[in-house]
Amino acid sequence: MGKSTLFNALAAAGAEAANYPFCTIEPNVGIVPVPDDRLDRIADLIKPKKKTPTTLEFVDIAGLVRGASKGEGLGNQFLANIREVDALLHVLRCFEDPNVVHVEGQIDPRRDKEVVDTELCLKDLETVERRRERTLKAAKAAGKAGDEARLELAILDRVRSELDKAVPVRAMTLSAEDRLRLRELFLLTEKPVLYVANIDESQLGNQDDPAVRVVRELAAAENSEAVVLAARIEAEIQQLPPAERPGFLESIGLDEPGLHKVVRTGYHLLGLLTFFTIGEDECRAWTIHRGWRAVQAAGAIHTDFERGFIKAEVMSWTDLLAFGSEALVREKGLLRIEGKDYVVQDGDCIHFRFNV
Repeated sequence: MGKSTLFNALAAAGAEAANYPFCTIEPNVGIVPVPDDRLDRIADLIKPKKKTPTTLEFVDIAGLVRGASKGEGLGNQFLANIREVDALLHVLRCFEDPNVVHVEGQIDPRRDKEVVDTELCLKDLETVERRRERTLKAAKAAGKAGDEARLELAILDRVRSELDKAVPVRAMTLSAEDRLRLRELFLLTEKPVLYVANIDESQLGNQDDPAVRVVRELAAAENSEAVVLAARIEAEIQQLPPAERPGFLESIGLDEPGLHKVVRTGYHLLGLLTFFTIGEDECRAWTIHRGWRAVQAAGAIHTDFERGFIKAEVMSWTDLLAFGSEALVREKGLLRIEGKDYVVQDGDCIHFRFNV
């Protein structure tokens, strides 16, 4: 409860938020800048004509209710919409308010999570069953094709058994190879989940709030993360002029908007990192996956950069700020020449040299 209010605050996209179930019918998409004071500090030093943060895309979709896997509510439409996303942000209501309807009648974040998990498991069970029927036929073949099918069948049987107990795929003990085999099924419960405990203003600063404690425990049990915020307050913050926001945050005991934590935590959950390109025209942050090499990072900017990659000139953002200019970083011998196999580090400032 509160997901569209949270989406409005995140994306300032004007998604409809109202006091009744299924208010959100068509998915709303918002491109949200990733807050990063490193980019701000680099831009303050370089003073470029333009400063461009990196972004995450958030999609606000219809809520999920008991029976969604069988078409209740907007079930099938919801389930189709979430197949394409990389991770789920599950907003769990933790506040009491007689004026805000709860579809289940009372506040219980554990029950709400279990309802969603069960419905997603049931939908995944359908997907696995369909795949299993096809694989069962292929497993009767001789030779390598039959061996591969029998191996896949064994994995599908294990996953089917766990899903039947409402265990999400992300919580199953599976090898990296097994997960790779399952990837093409786009199973809903395989996606990582960031939990948001949605509270009201009276609960701010209460570390022992029972409902919030439940959400933290649920997240910890999955090796996931939980963020606590008041979606209604976050929406109010976004409506204030930027100059007035720090004072308002201080008045309610916050050092930053909860939205910043949502974006940063989502970034971490997805295994992403940021590198920077700097210059007088523009200082810009770029998103890549952890473990990507320099040539892949170049491709994130433009395919020509990847195709014609020659080298990468790399320095740390901390060295740039410590010495005050790229020239001094170079003079100190801290600007490195790296090849295409260099693994990019979070906070690298990179100049790519290429020729096409």
